Amino acid sequence: MAAHCPECGVSVQEGSSYCQRCGAFISSEPDGATGAWKIGETGELDAVEAAAEPEGAFLVIRSGGGRSGESFHLVGAKQSIGRRPDSAVFLDDITVSRDHAVVVSRGTEWWIDDCGSLNGTYVNRERIDSQALADGDEVQVGKYRLAFLHR
Repeated sequence: MAAHCPECGVSVQEGSSYCQRCGAFISSEPDGATGAWKIGETGELDAVEAAAEPEGAFLVIRSGGGRSGESFHLVGAKQSIGRRPDSAVFLDDITVSRDHAVVVSRGTEWWIDDCGSLNGTYVNRERIDSQALADGDEVQVGKYRLAFLHR
């Protein structure tokens, strides 16, 4: 049975966790198994062992810049997002400010704060200055759409 992406409707490979076209999370498979995939050096999808992904908070690129599926593990108290090459979440596009936003750990929650970016930072399609993130929230920075995942 072929699975279809809940966001864009494209047919996805069996066992995929994310849509190859738009990067949307594929919630489940018919047999109940889950799988993780990454784009290998040849462009093919390579299986990733579940133990290889640590627990915690992540930002996963869903669309933008041809980097769908790329993930950033959020560690430490503060992670920068921007066009600056030393940013923790480096997004190299003119629609992203050099110092666009920061993701900050405040107690048990993760917050995203806009750093006065020209194009703004959006959570679930609403422009924000500062907002607590919940598992599954969509974060938009420039042309990039990222999913916030917390496990």
